[in-house]
Amino acid sequence: MLQRLSVVIITKNIRDKIRKCLESVKWADEIIVVDGRSDDGTVDIVREYTDKVIISAFSGFGNERNKGAETAAGDWILQLDGDEVVTPEFRGRLEKLLEGEDEGCVSFRFRRKNIFLGRVMMHGGWYHYSAHLYKKLHAHYEGAVHEKLVVNGAQGVMEEGVEHYPFYNVSEFMVRQNRYTSLQAEEMFRNDPDIRQRTIMHNLRVKPLKLFWKMYIKKKGYKEKIHGLAFSILFAWVHFLKWAKYWEIKQGDK
Repeated sequence: MLQRLSVVIITKNIRDKIRKCLESVKWADEIIVVDGRSDDGTVDIVREYTDKVIISAFSGFGNERNKGAETAAGDWILQLDGDEVVTPEFRGRLEKLLEGEDEGCVSFRFRRKNIFLGRVMMHGGWYHYSAHLYKKLHAHYEGAVHEKLVVNGAQGVMEEGVEHYPFYNVSEFMVRQNRYTSLQAEEMFRNDPDIRQRTIMHNLRVKPLKLFWKMYIKKKGYKEKIHGLAFSILFAWVHFLKWAKYWEIKQGDK
């Protein structure tokens, strides 16, 4: 029996990218968009493809994904960000899955290929797996930022996947990461408001350097040339920024 696929997409002011995402999944049985009150025309574009739009004040990425999944009618749910694009190869693999080739699994990890300033990043840890495909009622998300899919059952692996266009320029990267690191720091403080000063200093002085070494040297980000250098520095900076914001919150709480 042919199964149905629901695609859940979370969006927030992503007008310049959402159409490409929607075009890549318009063949699916159902598209559900959970929008965090965009004010740039994103929802106008979305309504060209689906009338299943949930306008919601942002309450954490895990909650946003769960909201979409709760309304889904499909047997399988594919969760996407508005800047991801399903490749033709992944579509073919998904169609086989819907025909019954699930290998006894209730969830799958699939490939996520990051595109940075027009370059496909194959090294540095940026060509990785994403766990956002699962059978309805067999998984849910936990966590406000960098949410985790908690699966009740076996999880398989697909080598096909999506292309990810997280930002078109460095300025966009900095704007987005400024928002994400604020959310992360706030979540960290809620979970543990008493992290020791020694730990904070380690994450400000030592860990960014270790992350740079891991991405640029150990995971061979240097093979991406200047793109790899820039990417490694930027993500090491993101770690520093997150912990600096945690420290700032803790200082203000005294």
